[in-house]
Amino acid sequence: MNIRQIIEKGAIELKINGIEMPKTKARMLIQFILNKPRQYIIVNDQKNLEKETEETYFKCIDMLKQGMPIEHITHQKEFMKLNFYVDENVLIPRQDTEILVEEVIDIAKKMKAKKILDLCTGSGAIAVSLAKYIDNCEVTALDISPKALEIAKLNAKNNEVENKITFIESDIFGNLPLEKYDIIVSNPPYIKKEIIKTLNKDVQREPRIALDGGDDGLDFYRKIIKESYEYLKFKGYLCLEIGYDQKKDVIQLINQEDKYINTYSKKDLFGNDRIVVTLLGI
Repeated sequence: MNIRQIIEKGAIELKINGIEMPKTKARMLIQFILNKPRQYIIVNDQKNLEKETEETYFKCIDMLKQGMPIEHITHQKEFMKLNFYVDENVLIPRQDTEILVEEVIDIAKKMKAKKILDLCTGSGAIAVSLAKYIDNCEVTALDISPKALEIAKLNAKNNEVENKITFIESDIFGNLPLEKYDIIVSNPPYIKKEIIKTLNKDVQREPRIALDGGDDGLDFYRKIIKESYEYLKFKGYLCLEIGYDQKKDVIQLINQEDKYINTYSKKDLFGNDRIVVTLLGI
């Protein structure tokens, strides 16, 4: 079987089993197994494969059919044009979150931010990206999961920003020394508890702790919004990723605190409300 044939067969199997983007994932798998870039696959699509390679490929196809995210097989995910290691211990970075990171970078450069706090860092995608693209700025990254922090530290090292990030094992602000930050950013768990079981199989394979936002999906927002003012400088920014239907509820939580001003939201590339940003005004 050659490269073109194995991709076609893999894509058919994935499509029959209801896997999204079957052809893309079938191609990504052979790229990973052969350790070759996409251009190589295109140019050499008539190249015959060894039997051992075929067997490995279809074992991976079976994993995808059972709901395993492709990123848990390849352990690779691109985010903000950087490469990240991911596995079953962290949420896989999404393109939607780049909207949040881009907004924070823009704010940080305008205000010449020196200190940024990333809550629920997971793979470190946000913290590492901010450290990479913002000059003269220290980033502190928190997560309750020690395994997630190990991965975040690895990603910081691989992207050459380990000296710009301090990692702390903490449940939100629990173990954080009382310091003042220019910006607090977070992509917290925000899926409603009962909704998780209805998500795609591959999403359900991601760590529940990174998905579960409580009965109404707002548990983490309540805590972050209520306590952030103690850690923000005056006129510091709180920047949050939200679910597509959570804009009204999150802004209401912000307004209830009566400490924040100039609150606004932005949409993602698909037109969904994706981030809420507010300013500490007292």
